[in-house]
Amino acid sequence: MHDANVVVIGAGAAGVAAARRLVDAQIRVVVIEARDRVGGRGWTRNIGGFPLDLGCGWLHSADKNEWSRVAQSLGFEIDPTPPPWGQRALEAGFAAGDQAEFWAARGRFYRRLEAAAASGIDRSASELLQPGERWNRLLDAMSTYINGVELDRLSVIDFERYHDTGTNWRVVKGYGTLMAAHSAGLDIHLNCPATLIDHSATRVRIETPEGTISADAAVIAVPSNIIASETLRFSPRLPGKREAADALPLGLADKLFLAIDDPDVFPAETRLVGATDRTATGTYHLRPFGRPVIEGYFGGRLARELEAEGEEGFARFAIDQIAERLGNDVRKHLRLIAASRWAHDPFARGSYSYARVGYADTRAVLAAAINDRLFFAGEACSRHDFSTAHGAYRTGLDAAEQVLKAL
Repeated sequence: MHDANVVVIGAGAAGVAAARRLVDAQIRVVVIEARDRVGGRGWTRNIGGFPLDLGCGWLHSADKNEWSRVAQSLGFEIDPTPPPWGQRALEAGFAAGDQAEFWAARGRFYRRLEAAAASGIDRSASELLQPGERWNRLLDAMSTYINGVELDRLSVIDFERYHDTGTNWRVVKGYGTLMAAHSAGLDIHLNCPATLIDHSATRVRIETPEGTISADAAVIAVPSNIIASETLRFSPRLPGKREAADALPLGLADKLFLAIDDPDVFPAETRLVGATDRTATGTYHLRPFGRPVIEGYFGGRLARELEAEGEEGFARFAIDQIAERLGNDVRKHLRLIAASRWAHDPFARGSYSYARVGYADTRAVLAAAINDRLFFAGEACSRHDFSTAHGAYRTGLDAAEQVLKAL
């Protein structure tokens, strides 16, 4: 472990993609991962009788998503059933007339966002809400699931740069399971966090609990929060990188899974919005894959508040909202399986990145290589595919190609 051509720090989507490309090019690679598993923010747990994605779960832009091709090459089943959030007929407890009003308001808001971004002057997305609009709070809530933050913290320019084909599929065995399968055969050391990267000499030296690793180059594929907090330190220091990472913090989007003891009580593949008149609300995917499970989503400030209460806090909040919409009798059919708490994960400290207002161009700064020896990858480095596993994958490939050219 103490000598390699390249060290990849982080075995999430970006790190695995980079390592796989380098190994395929006959480069000697060591991957070190702080957690006891591969996948990073792609995390599948087999509990409650099913594989449940507590991290990323949807193959966004699936028709262009590299993970779709990886899944097919490895024989993973992909479910192309469209998500319920884009199908108004699949919204439970949301009157058809109200849905029509909301979607019209959403369309107007997004058109204002597009026009504002085109001006080249950045601002917070909340400035583009129409005063007095009935649906402003629900638009704000939707931002917490999509971006991990409310609209007052969201850069209009960064948000508008995101590319989406509108095609969304799922991996039946779990996105995290797919990432782990793609890492098979790589030299990965788990429970091995990097603490210091010394790039003062000809070779890079990485300090870990298992000793010091010497390499010609390093790919740093860790979340932006880890660089911003200097949990991972550099010698000499890289203040520009730390400032860039600080401008691209991770928002928070958490998940909850509830088991259903009587599937007939809930329709399959349907979405339920907990409340339409407030920002502090969850949204619930009823019986994904037809399974007797409810998958809840919580974002932004609400998610942080619920994390402080633990998994039980998520469950209480969710069951109260579902009962308020569908009747008190549903309570007896629901029980907690698991919930994520990404802000409490010491190796992520959040879910996915957003740009602070005025810092949309910082993603390129975070992604830039240092002296052809330090290369950076991760969803926060992606200009157009940030916050996604395929965005992370693409930055991992980009970093690997830069390494090959440098070597």
